[in-house]
Amino acid sequence: MRIGEACAGDVPNWTDGAEELGTNQVTNGRNETIRREQEMASDDSAAGNLGSHQQTMGVCWIVYGIFRLVMGLCLFLYSGTATVMFGALLGRAPDPFSLMADFHVFYALIVVLSLVCGLLGLSAGLALLAKHGSARKLALVAAILSVSDIPFGTTLGIFALIVLLPSRGGFAPARA
Repeated sequence: MRIGEACAGDVPNWTDGAEELGTNQVTNGRNETIRREQEMASDDSAAGNLGSHQQTMGVCWIVYGIFRLVMGLCLFLYSGTATVMFGALLGRAPDPFSLMADFHVFYALIVVLSLVCGLLGLSAGLALLAKHGSARKLALVAAILSVSDIPFGTTLGIFALIVLLPSRGGFAPARA
């Protein structure tokens, strides 16, 4: 006796006695009609997903936008301290002046990114709460730019991308 033969009889066949009626109905062995749930998602549009999360996402984007604006302001105000701290690390570098110039460019980009993300997050949150037509576009741009900000921007950005972008096929989670 082979291993495959021993296991084949132990596996129950769930389709025994079942007759296919339609796309959502099956009859079992006792001729009872049973409805089964659809497992495939019909392409969920952004408008369908956004409705249930619009107020929550709006408040989260407003809080995140204010947080990023405060962070950008602090980065701007303490830029002198950051320059002194980075300059102290360059004491033994062969060319500290070019590294310091690179630091200033990088630091300025971080400040600008923080302020832009703050403004976009704040405006996306206000547009979501007001149910403005451009709310989805603003929230998508804010989500893409905020994904690099660990941990809050990443969390909020991924959540917004999941809710706002339409699903393309695949299985939907079972709904109770």
